Amino acid sequence: MTAQPPAPGQPELGEDSQLARLVRIMHQLRSGCPWDAEQTHRSLATYLVEETGEVLDAIEAGDDTDLREELGDLLLQVVFHSEIAAGEGRFTIEDVAAGISDKLVRRHPYVFDQGSQPPDDIDASWEARKRAEKGRTSALEGIAEHLSVLARATKVTSRSRNHHVGVAMDDEPIGADEVGQQILSLVQRAQASGVDADQATRDALRAFERRVIEAEATG
Repeated sequence: MTAQPPAPGQPELGEDSQLARLVRIMHQLRSGCPWDAEQTHRSLATYLVEETGEVLDAIEAGDDTDLREELGDLLLQVVFHSEIAAGEGRFTIEDVAAGISDKLVRRHPYVFDQGSQPPDDIDASWEARKRAEKGRTSALEGIAEHLSVLARATKVTSRSRNHHVGVAMDDEPIGADEVGQQILSLVQRAQASGVDADQATRDALRAFERRVIEAEATG
C-alpha cells in the first residue's frame, strides 16, 4: 500500500505533534492529579456519553469553534481510556490507532488494493466483511444494547436488510421532513394516551428481532 500524503491542511504527525502532546499530558495527569488517578473505565462512562452528545449539539449548531472544542473533549476520552489500559499493561493508544487503521484498510480493499473495484452495494459488503471477521452467525450480533431505541431500530433494520434475513419490512420511500413529523406526532399521541412511546417502540423492536432470529434459524 502506497503511503498517502496528509489531506490539505492536515499536518504530518510526529513526536512534536499536538496528538503526541495530549498523550504526554494525560500520562502526567494520571500520575499527578488525584482525581485523574482514581478514574476507571466505568467511572468515565457517563462522561463519554455526555461528550458525544455535546459533539452532536455542536454539529447541529454548525459552529466550528464549538465543534473543534467538543471533538477535543471526545478525543480526551479516547486518550484517557487508553492511558488507563496502558497503566494496567493491557493496551496503549498506539494499539488503538493501529487496530482501527488495520480495520479500515481491511474493510476497504477497493481503495487500498490496486485493481480492485468498489462493490455495487458498499453497505452490504462492509457488513459481510465484518460478519466474516467476527464469525457472527446472526445479523443482530454486535449491536450495542446501550443505543437509544431509535438508533438501535435503525441498526437492526439496516443489518437485517443487508444480511437478507427474509423478514418483511416496509420500504416505501419517505422524506426526512415527513419522518420527523410522523415520529413527533406519534410521540405526542402516545403521551396524550398515557403510552410510553420509548418502551412501546422497544417492545415492537424486540418482537421484530425475534422474527429475525426465527427467520435466520429456519433459513
